[in-house]
Amino acid sequence: MTGGERRLAERLEAKLEDDYLLWYDVPVGPRQVHPDFIVLHPSRGLLILEVKDFRLSTIVQADRDRWTILDGATGQPKSIQSPDAQARNYAREVLDTLRRDQRLVHPDGPRKGELVFAWSYGVVLANITRRQFTDAGLAQAVAARRVICSDEMTEGVDAEEFQSRLWEMFPYERYQTLGLPQLDRVRWLLFPQVRVPDQAGLFDDAAEDAQVPDMLRVMDLQQEQLARSLGDGHRVIHGVAGSGKTMILGWRAEHLARANASGKPILVLCYNEPLAVKLAATMTAKGLQERVHCVHFHKWARAQLVAFGLALPPAQLPPDAFFADMVQRVIDGVQRGHVPQGQYLAVLIDEGHDFAPEWLKLVTQMVDPATNSLLVLYDDAQSIYERGRKKNFSFKSVGIQAQGRTSILRINYRNTRQILATAHAMAGGLLTAEDRDDDGVPLVQPVSCGRDGPEPLVIDLPSLPEQAHKVAVLLQGAYADGFAWGDMAVLCRDAKARDLCARTLARRGMPVQNRLGTGDYDPLANAIKLMTMKVSKGLEFPVVALVEGEAGLTPEPEQAAAQARVRYVAATRATHRLAVVRASSL
Repeated sequence: MTGGERRLAERLEAKLEDDYLLWYDVPVGPRQVHPDFIVLHPSRGLLILEVKDFRLSTIVQADRDRWTILDGATGQPKSIQSPDAQARNYAREVLDTLRRDQRLVHPDGPRKGELVFAWSYGVVLANITRRQFTDAGLAQAVAARRVICSDEMTEGVDAEEFQSRLWEMFPYERYQTLGLPQLDRVRWLLFPQVRVPDQAGLFDDAAEDAQVPDMLRVMDLQQEQLARSLGDGHRVIHGVAGSGKTMILGWRAEHLARANASGKPILVLCYNEPLAVKLAATMTAKGLQERVHCVHFHKWARAQLVAFGLALPPAQLPPDAFFADMVQRVIDGVQRGHVPQGQYLAVLIDEGHDFAPEWLKLVTQMVDPATNSLLVLYDDAQSIYERGRKKNFSFKSVGIQAQGRTSILRINYRNTRQILATAHAMAGGLLTAEDRDDDGVPLVQPVSCGRDGPEPLVIDLPSLPEQAHKVAVLLQGAYADGFAWGDMAVLCRDAKARDLCARTLARRGMPVQNRLGTGDYDPLANAIKLMTMKVSKGLEFPVVALVEGEAGLTPEPEQAAAQARVRYVAATRATHRLAVVRASSL
C-alpha cells in the first residue's frame, strides 16, 4: 500500500460498521482489473474508490480524462489517465460483470437490465486538502462530491461525517437492500477465485451471453479473508471436516503459482494417494501442473532418494518397514547434505494430522528461506492413523513457527445437517472440543452450516453379500434420481467388503472403479468409486454408501475409538446422500 491507501484502509476499518464488506487491490471480473478499494453495503450499495498520493505541487494540468503530473523519479512532466476516469472505468467493468445476472437487475420496466442496488465511484486525494482542491480549480477535473480530501480522512474525523462523504458520491434514488444470497452472487461474479471448485466449469466469464447458474456456491467471508491474507511465513489452519481447508489450499497454490511464473516450484503434500491425484487433477485443469507438484508423501520421499542418487530400502522388507526406512533415508540425506533443503518456493500440507512429527520436520526444511512460505491444514478429529495421535505434540517442536498465525474454521459446509448429525452419532464421544494454545493441536467441534437434505439411511443386514446387494439397489435408485455414476462412492471397512461390493455392482452392469492400490483412482472417471474408508479421507462425493461388513468381536476401547474416527471421516465424505449398511447397531 501507498501511504494514502494505508490511511484510507485504516479509516474504512475504523469508521464503518461491521456490515460493510471491503476489498483492497483485488482483481475483478473477466479482465481482472484492480480497483484500489471496493466498498459494499447491503442497503447503501457498491462503491469503487481510486486513491492518489499526488501533492498539489506535482499536478501540472488536470481535466476529466487526462492529468499531467511531475514524475517522482525524473521530475519531468508525464501524462496519465485521470483518477476520475480510472475509477469510472473500473465501475463500468464491475457493472458489466454484474448485469449478466438476472437476479441482480430489474427484469422489466423503464430500468430493465439495470442493477437493483446503488453503485458509484470516487477519488481519494490523500495529500490534498479540500481548500487546496477548491482553490486549484480541480473541481473542473473531478466533481467535488466525488472526492475525499486529506483533511476529511484524518484519524479524528467523526465516523458519521466520514461516511457522509462516501455516500454523497451516490445518486439520490431508492434502491433495493441486498440479501445474503444476492451478496454472494455479487461476490461469485466479481471474484471468480471465491467460487467453490466444483462450479469452476459452470460459467464462461469470457462469453458475454453466458448464463449465470441459478445455484451458486462461494467461500464464506472468513474463508475468503483467510485465503487472501495468508501471506508468507508459516501458517496453520485447524478446520473441521467439510470446512473448506482444501479449497483454501488450492487458492493459495494457484495464487503462488501465478505470482511466481518461474523459479522454484510449489509442493503440495498429503498422505492419501487419491487425494494427491485429485489435487493434481485440479492443478492440471488450471494449466499449473509444471508449477505446482501435488504428490502423496511417500511418493515424494522416494523421488527424493532417486533424484539425488541415494539407495532405496531393500525390496524384500515388509511394506511398513520399507516406507519407514525410505523416509529415514531422506531425513539422513538432508542431515548429511546429500538432499538439499529449500527446494520449493512454498510447501502446502493437506491433512497434516496424517503426518508423523518427523515427517513434518523434514518437509518444513524443504521451504525456501527467502519465502519461508509454509501452510499446514489440520483436523485432529480426522487423525485415523496411529502416528496421528501424537503425544505432547507442538508445531514449534518440528520447526513450524506459526504462533500468532493460526486460524480455526468451525463451520462444516460439505455435509447437510442430517449427514453431520449421523456422523456425530457414529463418532460417539470423539468430538468433544479441546482447546489448546496456538502452538498446540485443538480438537475443533464442527458446526453445521444449516443446509438440509434427506435423512441418511441406516440399514442393518447380517451378511456381507446382503449388504453389497442393498448398496447396489440404493445406487441404482440414486442414478434414476439424476445422480451420475461418478457422483457415487462405496466406502468399505476393509478390502474384503470393497472387493465383494465391486463384483456385485459390476455384475449388475454398473460402472465401477475399484481402488486396489496406487494409480487406481481417477477422479474424473464416470464410475462408482470403491475404496476403503481410510483411503477416502480428503475426498467428497454427492452420494456415499458406507459398508461396515460382518460383525466381529467387540473391540477394545482404544480400538473402538480408532474405528469411530474412521467411520466419522467416511460419513463426512457425503455431500447430499448417505447410506450406512451394517451388521448391527454401532
